[in-house]
Amino acid sequence: MIWFDLITPKDVMFFKNIIRLLEMQNKEVFVTAREGAGYTELVELLRLHDIAFHTIGEFGGARLEDKLKASIDRQFALMEFIREKNVEKLVCLCSVDANRVAFGLGIPIYNFYDIPLSDCTANFKKALPQARLTLPLSAKAFRPYMVPSEIFERFSLERDQIFEYGFLDVLAWLAEFEPDRKYFEDVMDRYGLDTSKPTVIIREEEYKASYVMKKYPILYEGLEILKDQMDVNFVAIPRYEPEPLQELLPFATVLKEKMIIQHLLAFADLFIGGGGTLNSEATYFGTPTISTRSFVSHYDKLLIDEGLMKKADTVEELVELYWQEAKRENVRPDLALAQSLVETGAYRYGGDVLHHQNNFCGLGTIGGGVRGAGGPASRALKRSTSSGAAMLAPKKPGLGVPSGRPTHTPMV
Repeated sequence: MIWFDLITPKDVMFFKNIIRLLEMQNKEVFVTAREGAGYTELVELLRLHDIAFHTIGEFGGARLEDKLKASIDRQFALMEFIREKNVEKLVCLCSVDANRVAFGLGIPIYNFYDIPLSDCTANFKKALPQARLTLPLSAKAFRPYMVPSEIFERFSLERDQIFEYGFLDVLAWLAEFEPDRKYFEDVMDRYGLDTSKPTVIIREEEYKASYVMKKYPILYEGLEILKDQMDVNFVAIPRYEPEPLQELLPFATVLKEKMIIQHLLAFADLFIGGGGTLNSEATYFGTPTISTRSFVSHYDKLLIDEGLMKKADTVEELVELYWQEAKRENVRPDLALAQSLVETGAYRYGGDVLHHQNNFCGLGTIGGGVRGAGGPASRALKRSTSSGAAMLAPKKPGLGVPSGRPTHTPMV
């Protein structure tokens, strides 16, 4: 029996295909998860993807004392639940509670992790508490190729315990994903948004997490400025309760229900995010992405170095990045935006310019069905990608968008 403990929305996305594959092979699998006041995103996502699970314990909230108590209570509850089962191994993204219980009960632990440090170097002072409390307990530890093996070895692991997989984590669920324009438009219509306007999607940082523990103002203050400069749809994806976020961003549309957010990321015109997973997903689709995260991880650095994401460390940088691309091309930002609206049919497409061409200026379109050229970012993004099976045969693919997926001109 294989035990998966899923404690964040990313856990669900990362393991859902693996869980289904194991079940198809008649392997006995069970899933535990946690819930709590103001933290329902995880269980809503499990239900959305039709994954059976047992809710055990709660999310501790923002205060350290509450986190510690919730963790102790959950470990005790997990122990009572698990010890009656014949568990072969625990598989997780470094769940602290599950690691402690499995180790205490002598259950081998398979940990996957892409962010052992809140840093993109080897500064071990930036080791995340979650990594410190879990990786040393691993029977096997799995890392994406951009995180050096030496960092995992610092967590008291031998080299033969560390396994590399050759892709960014989001490929585990996006490699087979097909974006649906109608899904995107239906969500926009349901919230009364004008689909002829550009759409900017927003995601705040996980400020209640132990590795952040502070609400940085850059995103909120920057958007206060940007809202007066752009006539766009601002759509916010809440990380916790939607009501406080709506109070912070009264000009934005805050999504109230759980949905397949990847369809929105694929067809958004800009994504501004304070986290890691949705930032990576947006870049996978070629959506221009600005990170307001309070640190740069190894995979953040990869995306930045590849030119797939920009990093804003101040409010001024966030505002400036929006206009940077037009300035680099020696065109007026307002005219560039107006031209892109004309050439793409206000981003609805359907004419000579196709969505996946990354050709917002209409280069080479002369009418009569002549499609014009795909832009350089489109060509750069079309690199080899790996399916979920690549976990078993690691290699180093590039980041990319399979042929036919939507890509976007960099706006940042």
